Amino acid sequence: MAEKLILPTEVKVCATCSYWDGDRQVDAEMKLVVVSEECQGECLVQETSKPGLHDVRRECDCIWEDLDPDEPSAPPAA
Repeated sequence: MAEKLILPTEVKVCATCSYWDGDRQVDAEMKLVVVSEECQGECLVQETSKPGLHDVRRECDCIWEDLDPDEPSAPPAA
């Protein structure tokens, strides 16, 4: 059985990016991501397979985006 890792959503690895399509569990309230050590998924930006724990800080083609939803914008003034 693979070990599970718990990561804060701010950690810049593929598994915490909104563009990574892999097996993960996200606790939005606690802002945590749970993945297995060997998890793999597809980067929807680069269209390639990436390990969930791949460090993206030095990745030139990466446009890492936090899993937190965008803040709703204020409605336009009438």
